[in-house]
Amino acid sequence: MTLATVPRYDDDIATVVGDHAVVLGASMAGLVTARVLADAFETVTVVDRDSPPDEPVPRRGVPQSTQAHLLIDAGRIIVDDLFPTLSEDLLTAGALLIDASRNFSYFSNDAFLEFEPLPAPLYMVSRPLLEQVVRDSVAAIDGVDLRWNCQFLTFDFDEDDRRVTGVTLRSDGDEETLPADLVVDATGRASRTPRWLAEHGYEQPPVDEVTIDLAYTTATIERPPDDRRAYFVPPDPPRTRGCFVFPVEDDRWLLTMNGMHGDHAPADAAGFIEYTEGLPIPDVHDLLETYPMVEEPVKYPYMASRRNRYWELPDFPDGLLPVGDAIASFNPIFGQGMTVAAFEAVILHRELCDGGLDGLWDRYVGNVEAVVETAWLLSVGRDFQYPQTTGPKPRGVDVFSRYIDYLTVKARTDGWLSRALREVVMMDKPPTSLLRPGIVWRALRPW
Repeated sequence: MTLATVPRYDDDIATVVGDHAVVLGASMAGLVTARVLADAFETVTVVDRDSPPDEPVPRRGVPQSTQAHLLIDAGRIIVDDLFPTLSEDLLTAGALLIDASRNFSYFSNDAFLEFEPLPAPLYMVSRPLLEQVVRDSVAAIDGVDLRWNCQFLTFDFDEDDRRVTGVTLRSDGDEETLPADLVVDATGRASRTPRWLAEHGYEQPPVDEVTIDLAYTTATIERPPDDRRAYFVPPDPPRTRGCFVFPVEDDRWLLTMNGMHGDHAPADAAGFIEYTEGLPIPDVHDLLETYPMVEEPVKYPYMASRRNRYWELPDFPDGLLPVGDAIASFNPIFGQGMTVAAFEAVILHRELCDGGLDGLWDRYVGNVEAVVETAWLLSVGRDFQYPQTTGPKPRGVDVFSRYIDYLTVKARTDGWLSRALREVVMMDKPPTSLLRPGIVWRALRPW
């Protein structure tokens, strides 16, 4: 499921189905979920263990927020639907809006891809500033309460009805219970839901884990105000190094190095600069040689992509939903995490509008499976081009990956093919769209 098939947000069909919902976690997945729950419940409480951030700075609960992030096309469109003033608010806060067809250079298979000269807007903004703008928008909604410095202890559970009825929290040393008609687990990869299910007589979801031993390391450098160049150089097997270069607020570039299978960038300035010499283009190293580094590199390890296949469980308690990384987390090189969370939010919106709380889990999880499956195939399909990658390999992924390589080579000079590839990478269209006869012919025809 992609933007072409996912139901769009529509506040005209919103209806109240319950009194109170609780969201555990105030990162992007929790915030976009709280936005749609505000239409369906009289009150919504968002709980987070961190202290309330006064400025757009990285939080302990989102350690990856120091790295470069991109809200790809599909996610940008959905989040714009949820927050109609988001574009204006981001730009007011200092974010940049660039035209990817002119400012964004995508290097793959030993060459830059040709882009058609069609407008392709992209937000360029740091993760902390994006979260702050979205967080302020959520906090301004009537009936939504953001509660900080609250530690989640457990779900409250009615054994007779087999239903989650709320959560128990610890705040300022005191425990309290928050009753709820629906509890959303947006606590990320550290989610305790699988273990809690086992403790209460349910099966745990089967888990797929694909090990890639990735680390991404980000340095912040000065940027001339009128220079909006952006680069994306994904690792290409057998090359294990890649990078993002994103212009962001405060006249900075975020320069993120990606290193697969243990080929990690050092977190010291000299080692980081030397590491960039291993990229297939000189542009990134030249930036570091030309402009001063204003913050030391920060490293974030990512050992494996993981998904909990909740859709295979025969039974699941009412009143509880996992979202975002609590269901699946993907190789961050391809920027799918926030967009998948946005998809899940609009799926939840539609299911609440169409059927309320009755049978919500079964309706929700089936559609979420389709979203996760699309992102998973895009992500791990690339990962399994490395022989060092371990884990369950999806059927047919080797053949499809070879075809994508052919297509990418042709896209160096074929703007039509590069647009088709970009629409898949940006989750506007499904990977199967690249198998349309016209695209296959252009990709495989002789030079």
